[in-house]
Amino acid sequence: MSSNINVLQVIPKLGYGGAETGCYDIAHYLSENNCKSFIVTSGGELTKFIDKKKVKLIRLPVQSKNPFLILINSIILIGIILFFNISIIHARSRAPAWSCYFASKLTRRKFVTTFHGTYNFGGKLKKFYNSVMVRSDLIIAGSNFIFSHIKENYSEFLKVKKKFLVIFRGINVDYFDPSTKLEIDEKNLLQEWEISEEKKIILVPGRLTSWKGQELLVEAVNLVKIELGYEAFHVVILGSDQGRDLYKKKLIRLTEQYRLTNQIKFIDHCEDMALAYKVSDVVISPSIEPESFGRVAVEAQSMEKLIIASNIGGSNETIINEKTGFLFESGNAKSLSEKIIRAITMDETSINLIGKEGRKNIIKKFNVEKMCFSTYSEYKRLLN
Repeated sequence: MSSNINVLQVIPKLGYGGAETGCYDIAHYLSENNCKSFIVTSGGELTKFIDKKKVKLIRLPVQSKNPFLILINSIILIGIILFFNISIIHARSRAPAWSCYFASKLTRRKFVTTFHGTYNFGGKLKKFYNSVMVRSDLIIAGSNFIFSHIKENYSEFLKVKKKFLVIFRGINVDYFDPSTKLEIDEKNLLQEWEISEEKKIILVPGRLTSWKGQELLVEAVNLVKIELGYEAFHVVILGSDQGRDLYKKKLIRLTEQYRLTNQIKFIDHCEDMALAYKVSDVVISPSIEPESFGRVAVEAQSMEKLIIASNIGGSNETIINEKTGFLFESGNAKSLSEKIIRAITMDETSINLIGKEGRKNIIKKFNVEKMCFSTYSEYKRLLN
């Protein structure tokens, strides 16, 4: 049966986000398990790492929300499905999901969707647009939080005969492994960032956007400085503004206002995220809106780093509070500042113990192999 499974995944762009890396990982896993694997995307940084011998990459403007292009894409997808005898079409975002939905209906192929986010809606039209993600034969939620969100908001579109389940996102624990990093590489990265090793380093990864909570983080760091009376650590806010120039300028002005320019550094990008985690002492995910999964929290734990995250969304599922990290009250700068002070004043033995427990937690629950195997198993069940 497995050799007859031809899977087409459709995603707007292959970047470094959770949905994109999941698509990439499953595509290669399928090919290694005697399936034929295809990805349709508009492009992205991750495309250069695809093994063309294992995965066939097809470029289409599936990132577009233009109704005309969505229709054109569905027609082209029908041709791809018939030509390559695709068994399963797996959509990972709303615009391409509509193209896949029409194509699956006309070709009578199985349709799978992964609900990666909460997809906010302000009216019936937007909710209808989002509903394509629950019109498939198999609906996958990336966390229990997303599962509950779908049930609460899209129950009118859910049908009993359709399968709806949770498959946690997974990460590559071999890549996010602290033992694989060399000391010379760590020193080189710190030199590149122009940061000395004399103080602890707090890493705040994530694209620069207001809901990720960077403003809250700056306010919390200011409270820590007031409480301690000195700059006890370096802060690296690591992420691109992705064209949000005004928001980045706002953050810079805030650091200047609090006189934190010597303590907080903005870095746009790092090629080796595992190395970025390795050189840090504490990792913070200060989101003020729920993370559907919270990849930063999982990657940090895999790298044996103490993680501090807001107590909403996926973080409640990926972090064992007080055992693998600390949860603070979402949106509360004072609560975050208290957790930061606690983390930077802990003894090394306690910090190392939290790190070890964190990695064990990720290997057990959020390993990419587990995610890929679960998805592959559901594909087979769907065809049977």
